Amino acid sequence: MIIHPVRTYPSRAKLPRTEQLAWKIAAVASDPVGVEEEVVEMIINRVIDNAAAAGAALNYHPVQTARAQALAHPRKNGATLFGLPKETTVCAEWAAWANGVAVRELDFHDTFHAADYSHPGDNIPAILAVAQQCGCNGAALVRAIATGYEIHIDLVKAICLHKHKIDHIAHLGPSVAAGIGTLLGLDTETIYQAVQQAAHTTITTRQSRKADISSWKAYAPAYAGKNALEAVDRCMRGEASPSPIYEGEDSIIAWILAGPEAVYQVPLPAPGEAKRAILETYTKGHAAEYQAQALIDLAFRLRERISDFESIQEIVIHGSHQTHYVIGTGSGDPQKMDPNVARETLDHSIMYIFAVALQDGRWHHVDSYTPERARRADTVRLWHKIRTLEDPLWTKRYHSPDPKERAFGARVEIFFTDGSRIEDELALANAHPRGARPFGRKEYIHKFKTLTEGSLSETEQETFLELVQQLPELRAEQLLLLNPVATKALVENPKRGIF
Repeated sequence: MIIHPVRTYPSRAKLPRTEQLAWKIAAVASDPVGVEEEVVEMIINRVIDNAAAAGAALNYHPVQTARAQALAHPRKNGATLFGLPKETTVCAEWAAWANGVAVRELDFHDTFHAADYSHPGDNIPAILAVAQQCGCNGAALVRAIATGYEIHIDLVKAICLHKHKIDHIAHLGPSVAAGIGTLLGLDTETIYQAVQQAAHTTITTRQSRKADISSWKAYAPAYAGKNALEAVDRCMRGEASPSPIYEGEDSIIAWILAGPEAVYQVPLPAPGEAKRAILETYTKGHAAEYQAQALIDLAFRLRERISDFESIQEIVIHGSHQTHYVIGTGSGDPQKMDPNVARETLDHSIMYIFAVALQDGRWHHVDSYTPERARRADTVRLWHKIRTLEDPLWTKRYHSPDPKERAFGARVEIFFTDGSRIEDELALANAHPRGARPFGRKEYIHKFKTLTEGSLSETEQETFLELVQQLPELRAEQLLLLNPVATKALVENPKRGIF
């Protein structure tokens, strides 16, 4: 890897484009390096993981809406939609939109945390949609997904967005553009322009993950993917972009991120170096925000030591800055303690999540979020006894540059009315690659079958699994089958819009 210092320059400096971050990203994308077998296997795992999450969410209202919008833009020989037969094709940008929302709705696919947050699996829907519409084969798709993951993760390692209240999709736009550039074999100049346009058009605020968290949380990554796809199309037609988008005196760094004096150290593969970043990512064993994963597993362990939940006086969760301020009481969001809020808010409340996991000893992507479950009186009582604190040790581990030291867990103290207390801690979720029960192909397949049990037939499940595990060898027409067809009729959104 090469570490590239990135800072702002005055316009009069005329920074050569070969010295700009967007160009260096484009050069990585246009490098025809092969994909290592270990990376290929993980890409297959993540395509399975995305299909699992999407298959379980097909009839959720935000997914219905996105699908209805996509179906209003039919295109012969376009791209397919999750749940619908391959004969139903729409414009690639709208397939990217609808499928991206389906993948993201349950907050149940992969993630990577470093300087910022990310769900790198969000790259896949847009890249796959372009592959289908443009007649690319499985080998090209694999190379493209490897690029998308690489660029996304390298940006997340180096550039913190949330500190400046910018949503993490600002790194997703450039990575999708780079991945599509690899997919189509575009030249460095075209990818360079597309990366800049995608970065420019995907800057949004973190209000989407604050206070009343709405369905936009699921839409945001799809919005970035659709924007990036459209940016590539414009640049392929000869259009240019705001430049330099990162280093300019009125650029993203200068006015949206850390300012003119900031220097970011961005790692990128050297010429000819394989793209391996996907191997640093991890999926979720539970349908909840990633910082809740280890705490759900810890709740399961702690409940064995509790005979009476009503005897609990207080629970204190000592976690990282992110746990305390994003999903904990440090956020200052009263909605995180409200039993009447939407699912999107509940899955960003560690107080709610820990209370339900402690009581139930299980976590279910539907049952754990129903209004009836959230409003249960004994749960509300327990939920309101939980608070979080930042522990500098956990914050340090969260941001550790050493993957072996990096952790996303917490320590929990439970105080009882009789004066006794118990405590325990867990650094990594069980499903993490270094966790107690790390996910392998068997676990990804089990997750897929479990989540799609009500939406896909066994035949459709097996057909998809057999196909996806041959991903590098698939012909172009076979890629149309990577969005499985639902067994039951899909629910339509009864409301009408403009399209």
